[in-house]
Amino acid sequence: MSVAGKHLLSITDLSRDEVQSIFESAARLKQMQARRAAHPALAGRTLAMIFEKPSLRTRATFEIGMYQLGGHVVHFQPHEIRLGERETIADVAHNLERWVDLIMCRVFLHRTARTLAENSRAPVINGLCDREHPCQALTDLFTIHERKGSLAGRVLAFVGDGNNVAHSLMLLCAKLGMEFRIACPSGYEPDPLITDEATQIAAATSAEVRILDDPVAAATGADVLYTDVWVSMGQEAETQERLRAFQRYQLNGGLLRHARPDAVVMHCLPAHRGEEITDEVIDGSQSVVFDQAENRLHVQKAIMVTLLGVPCPSLGGG
Repeated sequence: MSVAGKHLLSITDLSRDEVQSIFESAARLKQMQARRAAHPALAGRTLAMIFEKPSLRTRATFEIGMYQLGGHVVHFQPHEIRLGERETIADVAHNLERWVDLIMCRVFLHRTARTLAENSRAPVINGLCDREHPCQALTDLFTIHERKGSLAGRVLAFVGDGNNVAHSLMLLCAKLGMEFRIACPSGYEPDPLITDEATQIAAATSAEVRILDDPVAAATGADVLYTDVWVSMGQEAETQERLRAFQRYQLNGGLLRHARPDAVVMHCLPAHRGEEITDEVIDGSQSVVFDQAENRLHVQKAIMVTLLGVPCPSLGGG
């Protein structure tokens, strides 16, 4: 079944073939942008962006991406809509579906994104929620594919909090035949339901999901070392507790030496330098952190084209 016209709330909304198709489109769109070749595939289309959380990468890449595709963007800050306060989330969706072609939401709760999707004929893209960050995970594995080629059998080690990014990475690694390891302190593991779902997916793809508490065990022999902030937006009250819990989970030069010599370092940003990652690693020769940030633009363009069922422009297009 084609993903065109569907919502993208979770990695599980995509088949393996659809992921590969998005990667192919992203690569083509990236090449076209590098050549400054026009690719207005979404001319006349409009994207609504709803933000409950602040953003640099998500806002910039979706807005610039839609502009490069020839479309338009309407941007809503939290105070302008106040989802569920001025009017119901369902009513917001019913209004927007009459005006726009796509809705991207960056929200606190997964149920907010789900309610928007349940009440919108326009495809809804999850730009981040407490459960998942599918656009980030798709970008990350696209970036690994650029560097490493085939993904099957590769090892991605995530060191830190079992958060929304870890959830989406775990599901996508399982779907694409990669081994996913996460090292985290007790009490900060990924959601068990998502872990079970990823494990079931992995059983069909010869992948593996491993939940560990030892960062060295996770990093040993890994192709990719990945980390994220220890204190996410909305968790500020837990700052001191989290800083204590994650002390030995820093991605530094010592940990990196346990990975493969050609391993790459990833971080979805923003980074708290000196906490979850050191300057020497994030700025080092093995870091692809800013390649990830760049690729958000191209992968999300591919996602929008795919969800609207519009053929991706050819490399020879003008």
